[in-house]
Amino acid sequence: MVNLIGTFECKVDVKGRLMIPVAVKRQLGNLINESFILKRSVFHPCLELHPYVEWKLTMNKVNGLNRFIKKNNDFIRMYTAGVRIVDLDNNGRILIPKDLLKRYFSKNNLVLTTAINMIELWDKESYEKVINSSETNFAKLSEQVMGNQNNNVS
Repeated sequence: MVNLIGTFECKVDVKGRLMIPVAVKRQLGNLINESFILKRSVFHPCLELHPYVEWKLTMNKVNGLNRFIKKNNDFIRMYTAGVRIVDLDNNGRILIPKDLLKRYFSKNNLVLTTAINMIELWDKESYEKVINSSETNFAKLSEQVMGNQNNNVS
């Protein structure tokens, strides 16, 4: 399992290429030479970049769903809609497809932030709004998610 750490401000060039920061490449190790999966986030207005090995683990769970249940089929369709395989070029960049660039990024200023086993790609302004939102009480959320007595995450 991959455990990535870090948040980085990045720029996308005129062709839609994003340079992956050196610190992230180091953490990925040999995985940097494999494909990645680029997809829309389920919960936020950002893109997710999954190392292929992590994506396969997720797909194993999804593939275990009973497809004779309509909500499972609907979930699979929605979850995998627009999924793309991307590779780093020789300069360590990924190409973000133009339709995704246009939809998710108002300018070429991005925040690349790690989320344990994947990377989130945010428009800088959107990221700042979510992180600094007064709607989320992070202390309360932390207690609810991580504060149970048995240290079991559920």
